[in-house]
Amino acid sequence: MSMLIGLVETLPTVLFFVAAFLLVLTVVVFVHELGHFLVARWCGVMVSTFSIGFGKEIFGFYDRHGTRWRFAWIPLGGYVKFIDDENAASAPGKLDEGGKADTESLEDAAEPARRLTPEEKAGRFHSKPIWQRSAVVAAGPAANFILAIAIFAAMFMIYGQYKLSPKVQSVVPGSPAAVAGFKPGDLVRSVNGLEIDDFAALQQIVATSPERQINVDVERAGEMVTLSVTPVLRERYDRIAGKHMRPEIGLQASRDRSLVSHRDVGPVQAVQLGAERTWTIISQTVNYINDIVWQRQRADQVGGIIRIADASGKVAQLGPEYIIQFIAFLSVSIGFINLLPIPLLDGGHLLFYAVEAVRGRPLSERVQELSFKFGLALVISLMLFATWNDRVVVKSWFQQPPTENQSQ
Repeated sequence: MSMLIGLVETLPTVLFFVAAFLLVLTVVVFVHELGHFLVARWCGVMVSTFSIGFGKEIFGFYDRHGTRWRFAWIPLGGYVKFIDDENAASAPGKLDEGGKADTESLEDAAEPARRLTPEEKAGRFHSKPIWQRSAVVAAGPAANFILAIAIFAAMFMIYGQYKLSPKVQSVVPGSPAAVAGFKPGDLVRSVNGLEIDDFAALQQIVATSPERQINVDVERAGEMVTLSVTPVLRERYDRIAGKHMRPEIGLQASRDRSLVSHRDVGPVQAVQLGAERTWTIISQTVNYINDIVWQRQRADQVGGIIRIADASGKVAQLGPEYIIQFIAFLSVSIGFINLLPIPLLDGGHLLFYAVEAVRGRPLSERVQELSFKFGLALVISLMLFATWNDRVVVKSWFQQPPTENQSQ
């Protein structure tokens, strides 16, 4: 009974979180598919369908080029389908010598095969040069990165750039930093040879270096001292990510407001900072995957749809500017994931085109078919694994959240 009461009490919050999640995902997916669509049009490829969501169509319309723009009942993704695609994954349809193409789609499987018109033959995606096909495929992730850069750049232009001096206020007793010899008042000057002028930059390096030694140069009483420290994983909690493992060394930043600097940022530098922020997210993702492989990070931190929905709702509660920045973060993540060399994803298509460029001909239909089946199985397995990890998020909806931990 208490579980039922808890469910009823949390229902409005859950609905709000779902709405925020659908908003975030729709924007990111639309921009991704729009990248494919625009470059396809530029390359002369005929696009038969632009879909937001999967399954049965809710409503849609045709544009003047004959593309069906549709919204479907399952809003967990989208796709652009070309005139000669066999399905939404852009697997090539079967063509005979007379130019007969299978034009079945996921929603119109009952439509019989028909002969392509001369205009449609000229607009076939799979008959385009490798560089054009590669450009169309890469345009989706590229659009995600451009969206993120644009959002981050806009935020820098609106709010400027804040930096907190990397001066140590305190050292957690017994922490790696304490063992390494850090002291209150130390001013961090560089980490692994990289100059540091912001405490956030130090945090980013620590966050991507679990169980790996880093060398920190600090200024102490006018002298330079080099200290070596190895970040260790600690379970922490924050409002957005919930319980998670985070690499730490045990330093806490100074809270002296005089150590916070601010400067206005112009358009050019804002774009540069936006690109740097986007690259930082990509590099952190790569490092995280690498750390999972080498067992320096735990795979149970990988989240799925439920965790993304939970984070979307929590961010939306903080205000519009926060959910806009979350859209940028998720856009980078979606762009990066799609570039992984897994058949079915954009990166898998690019891998096939690279092989085709080297061999001088595409892989056999049988090899591509088996590859797509393997890619589908792998993607589904990863989704199920991530969803299993999300059970802790669902459980947290019925529990009192712990105190948020702010230590580094």
